[in-house]
Amino acid sequence: MENIRKLLPGAAVSLVLALIAYLLGKQFPIIGGAVFAILIGMVISLFWKEKGACGAGIRFTSKKVLQWAVILLGFGLDLRVVASTGLESLPIILCTISAALVTAFVLTKLFRLDGNTSTLIGVGSSICGGSAIAATAPVIGADDEEVAQAISIIFFFNVIGAILFPILGVTLGFSQTDGNAFGIFAGSAINDTSSVTAAASTWDSMCGLGTATLDKAVTVKLTRTLAIIPITLVLAAVRARKSQGQGADLRKIFPMFILFFILASLITTVATSLGADSSVFTPLKNLSKFMIIMAMGAIGLNTDLVKLVKTGGKPLALGFCCSLIVALTSLLMQHVLGIW
Repeated sequence: MENIRKLLPGAAVSLVLALIAYLLGKQFPIIGGAVFAILIGMVISLFWKEKGACGAGIRFTSKKVLQWAVILLGFGLDLRVVASTGLESLPIILCTISAALVTAFVLTKLFRLDGNTSTLIGVGSSICGGSAIAATAPVIGADDEEVAQAISIIFFFNVIGAILFPILGVTLGFSQTDGNAFGIFAGSAINDTSSVTAAASTWDSMCGLGTATLDKAVTVKLTRTLAIIPITLVLAAVRARKSQGQGADLRKIFPMFILFFILASLITTVATSLGADSSVFTPLKNLSKFMIIMAMGAIGLNTDLVKLVKTGGKPLALGFCCSLIVALTSLLMQHVLGIW
């Protein structure tokens, strides 16, 4: 009970901030609640340096609540649906992820960037934006400022993608009689779900395709999300190997929450295969999104915005290069496979 009392003030502050950010995200979905939360938190942090009694709860929210959110995220994945409809895009997804991660690795050495920040940007650019960053941060031991920087950069290029991709699709001559090619392009090259949805919905409206493009883009996006599992496990193994010589407890390093994420996905898959309606898991998916917003608010409260701006040049260049490589790789693979 004593520990709970210590955590309550900071958790309550994070909850109030999350509610405000959630409502703003509903009004401006292209930005999303998580980005509003982290931005509001960083602004508040400029004037609230010493967190006092709230410090423990804010730190708890930014770490543990984030892990719980990732676990609940697994209930949004029906592995059968992803397997049956995402196979066409799988070669494209694998190539875009590989290209982004290699780009991040090379430029990290070239720019002499912090390893954690560049890893988060590379994973966020290649897999699924904020969700991938949320899953990866605890595995590699990233601090709140590193997470805040990566989220901010990924958000910036997400918004650009949502606006420019439909224009780019027309310029490149994507088919306007079906949404297959553009859906794959949006789902494999834009990171955050809100921006994927925005770009795909715009294409549907422009071409009068109903929800054909949106359905394809979301399926591709869900297939990309599965890459969280192998990526985080590999990163955990690398960190464990580095820590072995220092006498680290491998049980503490191994990301148990990722195993629970997999278990949640399996529960959804088994339940739907037995006839359960996938909508029964909607409340858990919504709770996961809200908990991510809450955790991002706490991360913002622990972030030095001034320092973030001063050190943001090279990470921003890394984010641009990764986003560009992902888009170009997606287009190249579609051309090679005869989709576009």
